[in-house]
Amino acid sequence: MNLLSTPRHRRWVTALLVVGVALAAGCKETPAAPGASGPSSGTGTITPGPDAPTATAPGGPSATAGAPGPSATPSAPGTPATPATSTAPPTASGGWITVDAAAQAAATKAFFARKPKPVTGNPVTVPEFNVGCTTSHHNSDDPIVLPKLVGASHNHTFWGNRSTDATSTAESLRASKATTCNSPDDQSAYWVPTMYQNGKVVDPKEVTVYYGSRLKDPSRTQPFPFGLRMITGDAKNQVDTPDKQGNHFWCAGIGGEIGRSADKTFPVCAKTANIVRQITFPDCWDGKHLDSPDHKAHMANGDHTGACPKSHPVPVPSVSFVISYPLSANTDGITLASGTSFSMHADFFNAWRDEALAARVRNCLDQGVKCDSAGNF
Repeated sequence: MNLLSTPRHRRWVTALLVVGVALAAGCKETPAAPGASGPSSGTGTITPGPDAPTATAPGGPSATAGAPGPSATPSAPGTPATPATSTAPPTASGGWITVDAAAQAAATKAFFARKPKPVTGNPVTVPEFNVGCTTSHHNSDDPIVLPKLVGASHNHTFWGNRSTDATSTAESLRASKATTCNSPDDQSAYWVPTMYQNGKVVDPKEVTVYYGSRLKDPSRTQPFPFGLRMITGDAKNQVDTPDKQGNHFWCAGIGGEIGRSADKTFPVCAKTANIVRQITFPDCWDGKHLDSPDHKAHMANGDHTGACPKSHPVPVPSVSFVISYPLSANTDGITLASGTSFSMHADFFNAWRDEALAARVRNCLDQGVKCDSAGNF
């Protein structure tokens, strides 16, 4: 799948969502236990950047959890392991969290020394793999923007790692075994502002997290370092872009969009379609930092040539959330915990198992083929 948000792409995703199997709906439960108390060396001191939220969602909902998806098939045995990139404690200065250079160089060398698994069958020639997820829980925490400040954020909807809260670190996420995504090797944390309709929480019906490449040559893509974190979007942005093309929800399913909400910010969908939002992160890394003061500066998008810019020369997977909400014809009264629909933003905190992520990137992305959630062709 081309991860660019083009009309052609939207039609493809629409078809995918129509024929895909919906993930199980969540059920109420007590919130998951918080991660390890206190910061570890992998957290550092982060100065909140310009995207730090300023409002607390009224009436924060109680935690909900969806049943985790089916277990994914583990990576094939006998494949050489990729060294973890967190063998030495990262250092933090003014919000910049620096990766250990020697460990990262060793991991990169080992990764490209891997022999990719021979492609079998007739897979789609699109560099991509994915995980399917359901909602895990809600809280007013943000361990990237506001680490260790419990309840200081607007309300978020989390999926993936069940333990995610204000105290979460890369180490605490990895120590937690429970995830609401369908690969047990993915212990990453994912979150977006909570959606409300007339004050009532609306959880996603399903979420697919795609890992792919939008670069002209995906063959040099390498895994994220353990503990890399980033955000995309702007919680403070409350208006549309001048060209009216940014940060939009749309309709996926038979019939598509049939109108607009009363405030014109949401589509009205046919009863056979659902409200969908796609959010895509940058796929070029500076190779030096796990985080930056604004949680964006260490990442960049490919340039006009389809390659990573010199300032951010390391191609990493392009993460893209495709979020389907169970709303169709009735889309009036929708708000986000961060404000209007145009304030939609997303956070990603990498805690994949090193070997599992390396196998998927090498076998699928670097060879330019589509794999499933287990990393199989």
